[in-house]
Amino acid sequence: MSPEQNPTADAPTAEPRPGRLTAAAALAALEGLALVAGGVYVLVLGVTGNPDDRQQAVTGGITLIVLALLPLLAARGLLLRRGWSRGPAVITQIMALPVAYNLLQADSVAIPGGIALAVVAVAALVLLVNPATTRALGIRGPGGDVQDQK
Repeated sequence: MSPEQNPTADAPTAEPRPGRLTAAAALAALEGLALVAGGVYVLVLGVTGNPDDRQQAVTGGITLIVLALLPLLAARGLLLRRGWSRGPAVITQIMALPVAYNLLQADSVAIPGGIALAVVAVAALVLLVNPATTRALGIRGPGGDVQDQK
């Protein structure tokens, strides 16, 4: 089968997937699942509870569920070693850092959640920019060379 007929022929799959790449995918999937869970929770409370504004609660829940698609798709792409998936995964982590900061500023039980989110976001960013991850995804650096691990 020619490379034109087989889209995975040019995918960098000769080597086994690095553990760092699997860990980054797991963290992205964890964030996506947390967003789905939060969205379902807000949606159910908006429909069955007594919110100040039912429409706003339902919209917030649906928004969280839709936002979960970004890290979930990125996690799937990372597991399949698709180069495009690193961008959405990095964007997800960058978006998580201000949320973690705001949770840390609260005087409530949200502080442990902020700590957990910050740790996950920073760990995922470190894993995503690691040279082994870059090489496994086939991402080319400046000059067109695949990034080398040094």
